[in-house]
Amino acid sequence: MEQLLLSVVLPAYNERHRIGGFLESIRLYLDAQYPAAYEVLVVDDGSTDGMAGLVENVAAGWPRLRLIRHEVNQGKGAAVRTGMLAAAGQRVLFADADGAAPIDQEARLTEAILQGADIAVGSRLLPTHGEEVHRRKSRGLFGRMFAALARRLLRLPVQDTQCGFKMFRLEAARNLFPDVRQSGYLFDLEVLGLAVRRGYKIVEVPIRWADTPGGHFHPIRQLPRILYDLWRLWRRLRRAG
Repeated sequence: MEQLLLSVVLPAYNERHRIGGFLESIRLYLDAQYPAAYEVLVVDDGSTDGMAGLVENVAAGWPRLRLIRHEVNQGKGAAVRTGMLAAAGQRVLFADADGAAPIDQEARLTEAILQGADIAVGSRLLPTHGEEVHRRKSRGLFGRMFAALARRLLRLPVQDTQCGFKMFRLEAARNLFPDVRQSGYLFDLEVLGLAVRRGYKIVEVPIRWADTPGGHFHPIRQLPRILYDLWRLWRRLRRAG
């Protein structure tokens, strides 16, 4: 049985017009860096734009790519959970399907894992050499404020809690994700909160990032629900110790 070094999980909902180019860049990069030792799992979270057909067409000529489908939309957290539990690589990376973080940034997270981390978190907030992060000002401000609140409330050792580019040792992923209940925006916080309480080593790593147009998340519109869910998550993790 072949040994997979890396699994890449892409949660995706109605990303037909953005995912194709990212998949092509992933294939070129991973074929060069991990020949015959990787897999890519696209988790279609109930898309209605024909994205599944596009991915299936790509997979027909790329055996390393596999499509997993949710019949109805369940939320990004649910899609990530499905993919992480289906993965088989020694290291498991989940990344946003829009390609905001280029796939070559996995090397930075891999280095942290090889140096002893159980979880490597991509960060848009840590200092970097040069101008590597391009975010819309409104989203960047909301992200900083929310991350600061969540970090303080949940006692997390991470500045950028919501970055959609995180890598796990396989054992850590299989231990943590069965217990993730959050299906939406807060799933990152739940995973990190559980990891802290179970003694996993978390390292934050600066990465390149560029916002891409066409996203589905509208933080201001969803703020009341987000804050309510954060309060509920805080209560749950406090009870868990």
